Amino acid sequence: MPKYELAGRTVVITGSTGGLGSAIASALRARGANLALLDLNQDLVDNQAAELGSESVARGWQVDVRSLDSLQSAIDAAAAHFGRIDVVIANAGIAPPAVPLWDLAGNDFERAIDINLNGVWRTFRAGVPHVQKTKGYLLAIASMAAFVHGPLNGPYCAAKAGVWAFADSTRLELRDSGVGVGTAHPTFFPTPMMEHVHADPAASAVWGGNERGLWKMVPLKVVVDAIIDGIEKRSDLIVAPKSLALTARIPGIVRPLVDRFGFPGTTIRDAIALAAARVDR
Repeated sequence: MPKYELAGRTVVITGSTGGLGSAIASALRARGANLALLDLNQDLVDNQAAELGSESVARGWQVDVRSLDSLQSAIDAAAAHFGRIDVVIANAGIAPPAVPLWDLAGNDFERAIDINLNGVWRTFRAGVPHVQKTKGYLLAIASMAAFVHGPLNGPYCAAKAGVWAFADSTRLELRDSGVGVGTAHPTFFPTPMMEHVHADPAASAVWGGNERGLWKMVPLKVVVDAIIDGIEKRSDLIVAPKSLALTARIPGIVRPLVDRFGFPGTTIRDAIALAAARVDR
């Protein structure tokens, strides 16, 4: 497949002022992409945009991924400003407290699901009409936690596994439209969010401070480079570091067979048409 050149394309990023979001935005801008920067704080996204260039190449919008209306308004405005949307990156996320099930507060679980999983759905839902026009690409930032389910980490693992499954389903729905859909699954890497994790004694104990072994952190650049490479390849699955690719791929090893033989020909297209007819009634 030819390289998906980023120069001149418009990329939407939620959670753009966070550690990973900022690094991705800088890397994309270095490749000539225009950036629609979406985050909770207008001042922060305005400052981020100003550092990346003029309003013709980078502009910020205040959004809350817990609100579809907020996302729809911002993404529609970005499309009007830049003239097109090519890539939408659902990056916004949180790390809930490290606690076992019996100490888990309901609002902590629900907030983690609402931001980390439902927020991806809302972002994709708001962005899909625009990327369909450009035959673009949707990317959700998931985690290796989608495949490796650690203790005291239930809400985060549930959300990230859900993101992976949701993206797989969405890819099938968009198969005939020329839109690519991918998920990125990095292991641990240094960000302000990880600083908060390490400040929690329970989380630090579970992951051994992420200093060695299976849970050792990798440099942020390794993750960003993998994500940018994945966007340029419109990859279904992005793993960082690549040495963990087998761990990530084993759970989905039968998925391509199911996709191909379980939903052949026009099966999905026909089902979508029937669903649309039901909504119209």
